[in-house]
Amino acid sequence: MKKLTNFFKSNIVLVLICLLFLVTRIYRVDSIPESVYWDEASIGYNAYSILLTGKDEWGEFLPLHFRAFGEFKLPVYIYSVVISEFFFGLTNFAIRLPAIIFGLLSVIGIYFVTLRLTNNRTLSLLSSFTFSITPWFFIFSRTGYEATAGLAFFIWSLYFLILSFQNYKLLILSTMLFIVSMYSYNSFRILSPLILGPFLIYFLLKKKFVHVLIPIIFILLSILPIYKLYSKDSGLARFNTVGSNNYISNFLKNFSPTYLFLEGDINPRSQVPKHGQVYYLDSLFIILGVLYILKTKNLKLYFILMFLLLAPIPASITKENPHALRAILTSPILSVISAMGIYFVSKNNRLILVFISVLYLLFFGNYFYRFINEYNNISSSAWQLEYKEIFKNQKSGCISDEFAQPYIFALYYNKFDPNEFVTTKKLNPVSDWGFSTVKSFGNFEFKKECR
Repeated sequence: MKKLTNFFKSNIVLVLICLLFLVTRIYRVDSIPESVYWDEASIGYNAYSILLTGKDEWGEFLPLHFRAFGEFKLPVYIYSVVISEFFFGLTNFAIRLPAIIFGLLSVIGIYFVTLRLTNNRTLSLLSSFTFSITPWFFIFSRTGYEATAGLAFFIWSLYFLILSFQNYKLLILSTMLFIVSMYSYNSFRILSPLILGPFLIYFLLKKKFVHVLIPIIFILLSILPIYKLYSKDSGLARFNTVGSNNYISNFLKNFSPTYLFLEGDINPRSQVPKHGQVYYLDSLFIILGVLYILKTKNLKLYFILMFLLLAPIPASITKENPHALRAILTSPILSVISAMGIYFVSKNNRLILVFISVLYLLFFGNYFYRFINEYNNISSSAWQLEYKEIFKNQKSGCISDEFAQPYIFALYYNKFDPNEFVTTKKLNPVSDWGFSTVKSFGNFEFKKECR
């Protein structure tokens, strides 16, 4: 107990950052957004089905890939929601709570990664602080997005990868966390190999064969289900629908000043409309941060710039671009660079540091106020509130499926028995993506036109 008390005393600023994060994420998390969108409904109901039956909505026992509508969802976030629903039931809060926890782990992880790279506590706290309040990460860390799990495991895998240079045994733990990130969100199926691969080669060149052998075995075993998915289970068909040939153009869009500082992601589920992915303030400190990194001539810090160039790759190879969620790794990287810019101009003057920190808090306060008071009004359709209104009262009948997947909302809002769904569901013909939509179940029927 004494050690724990001493830890909090010596890390009081980090604790305050974590408290700020938790308060602003938990506050009204079940009602802002006031409804779930279809991916949240799918995650929530599949977790509910696993909790009650051990099977997903299609009757598959504890799957590694959850067959949804037009894609395969990954297991980590869904199984974390299973635990959450065990305590809180099939509710908005239960679906979104894991995102808050993973977000908190990411904020803490950024502190420790930066500390290992810079050996500078002030700079590490600034990095954690700017990341905790950045608009890019805000909505994602209080709604049921799988990406938050992937980001948390990726950040901590980096931390143990850095430590593995002193203790080679930690390379195994780092590899395991990279693998978990790959089973959390698809972007990290691209990023994790790009980061881990060169380091494994480096350790091989250092003749650390025994320490590299086990990670390679784990990687090969983890790839087998992924290979099966994309080669045999229509996963590649889904990838082809989002693939893009305009890579360079898409890549550059991720660094557009309009996107970063003015307009942000056009999807209202990803950002408060007409708000940049980061603050106006960041436009100055990101530039200063890059200059700070270049001035240090520190190879470890140059890796931060390398990560900045790698982070948009998953978004750049898709048709929807720029895409804040698929490029979510950009968020903590820009936060760290911005923190370096702040440190660059204030390292010799504590008053300047306090002034800039207060300025950021004011910007965040304004953003948070807008989110709490305006977001539901300007984004309700994006969060498919209409289906909540329909299924709040309707327990049977014909529902139009022209614009979405209403069956999953019927299951979610009615807490429909998973066993009954499996036995009563009827499917439409298989689509070009290799998936079937639900035609009917129970007393519900879904088609384009209902009379």
